[in-house]
Amino acid sequence: MCRPGASYNAGVTPHDILVRGAGAAGLAAALALSRQGLRVALLGADAPPAAEDVRAYALNRGSVALLAALKVWDAIPADARTPVFDMHVEGDVAGAELDFSAWSQAVAELAWIVDAAELERALRAAVRFSPHLSEVRHEVPAALQVLAEGKDSATRSRLGVQMPRQAYGQRGIAARLVSDRPHAGLARQWFRSPDVLALLPLDRPRAGHGLGLVWSVPDARADALMALPETDFLAALMDASQGAAGTLAMASPRAQWPLSLARAEQVHGPGWVLVGDAAHVVHPLAGQGLNLGLADVVALAEVLAAREPWRPLADPRLLQRYARRRAGPTLAMAQLTDGLLHLFASPAPLVRELRNRGLTLVNHLTPLKRLLAARAFGG
Repeated sequence: MCRPGASYNAGVTPHDILVRGAGAAGLAAALALSRQGLRVALLGADAPPAAEDVRAYALNRGSVALLAALKVWDAIPADARTPVFDMHVEGDVAGAELDFSAWSQAVAELAWIVDAAELERALRAAVRFSPHLSEVRHEVPAALQVLAEGKDSATRSRLGVQMPRQAYGQRGIAARLVSDRPHAGLARQWFRSPDVLALLPLDRPRAGHGLGLVWSVPDARADALMALPETDFLAALMDASQGAAGTLAMASPRAQWPLSLARAEQVHGPGWVLVGDAAHVVHPLAGQGLNLGLADVVALAEVLAAREPWRPLADPRLLQRYARRRAGPTLAMAQLTDGLLHLFASPAPLVRELRNRGLTLVNHLTPLKRLLAARAFGG
């Protein structure tokens, strides 16, 4: 069943592309491809949203540029997208720290922290008014299927595509907080074996004082934290952050999810291609999960737009161009996040000493710090 206005010809649905999955990556893919005049069907947009989504995305400049091109960025409410002007990272000994600033990078902001629910709401609104784009409730014939169903993609499994998963034995805990101290656009992160704690500026629920929590902890610690009463959880959080972000109060329920590293063994095949979490999953310590997915969308859209007029959308050589373009960046980010996690999770005294000295050293090597920031925030 298509939304009103979609075209049918004698019961045949004439679509070029079927996008499976209506998370942020799937919605962006449907919009980006339909803007080329391709006839796109989107499957899964009628799935009910989460009761309360406490996730927050850290978006780099590449992701923001894509959303702006799709006419979505300005539709996100102002209090649901907050610029990051500075970032402060601490190790697990006093003085081990690393600082980034928009000023030193000569940019307006390092990144944006965006309310996940509002981002998806803006994308869905754009889908409803996009020409060449139909929302469907059942599979329809199409020359190419774009699989954006997430890390547990059922279609990927049916196709027999293996996606080996390395479980970290950790879970991410997310929530919304309010501080008595203004965040001033400062993102804070603590690497303290074996935890990784991030407090991200987000004006929702309170302008200037809202924070998004992402706390990666071992499974047993996650069980204990999730079982704590709210006051005790806040006490544990205040202890972990040492009060650096002010006195914190809960502004939402807590959510959790298991953390892992995974890459699909192939990202395209006869008539299909993978994007987003259906193709790769990384640890959230660098906040790059959705950025990787949206970069997939950009690459796929550009490859399809640049195809020879005689080449069909599902041509294996065409899809291989997309695969080659994304192989390097996704592998590099997987290795970076995995390496950082193992480095900072190790309890070995020598490793602990080296990683903390490394933070301090990088903080004093301006060219290297600029390179790291450009890789992380540039997109």
